Amino acid sequence: MTVPEESQTIDLSIAELREVAGYAAACARPALAVFERGRPDDRRPRDAVDAAQAFADGADRTKAIRDSAWAAHRAYQEARDAGQAAASEAARAGVAAASAAFLHPLAKATQVLHILGAAAHAARAVELDAGDDRTVGADVIATAHGLASAVVVRVLMRYPDAPGGRGRAGELLRTLDASLRRRGDPLPPGERAGVSPTFREDADRRFPQQPDSR
Repeated sequence: MTVPEESQTIDLSIAELREVAGYAAACARPALAVFERGRPDDRRPRDAVDAAQAFADGADRTKAIRDSAWAAHRAYQEARDAGQAAASEAARAGVAAASAAFLHPLAKATQVLHILGAAAHAARAVELDAGDDRTVGADVIATAHGLASAVVVRVLMRYPDAPGGRGRAGELLRTLDASLRRRGDPLPPGERAGVSPTFREDADRRFPQQPDSR
């Protein structure tokens, strides 16, 4: 399997973006209970997940999704500053879910965070909520593996392997990344071709980089 260079662009359709966003929303949603138990009056992470799901279901990719990602990012910061580690990770799952709609067609490892970040942060949130029980996080990652459709795996495998670092959430991300890639390379020859200029220019113009995606 050829590893894409970071200078390459990626074939990526709106239909595939919708599939990725729906996957991210499904992975993030179980963590909302962790967040809302600690911060019951704050709907920002839930709104971000709902925005991702709405896009997955056919809504336009608008500024409202971007705004929901930034709002959930502020919720993450506030929970973190209040010492609510599990809630802060759950909010980051919401950030990642909304950010999935802005996956860029660039062959950079950091873009994998748009695809799998919601699952990784949700798993970490549930771990922390269970007293840092890492078997719980492993179970969440196993569930996320099962939720990934063939479309999600095909998109993932157009990108380089997940990046290093990022603490325990990064470990969970790389575990999921490796497990999905072990399904085998579903890409036919030549599918790593460049994205159309129209799509790339539209993405760069309308959807600048989102929080936590690099």
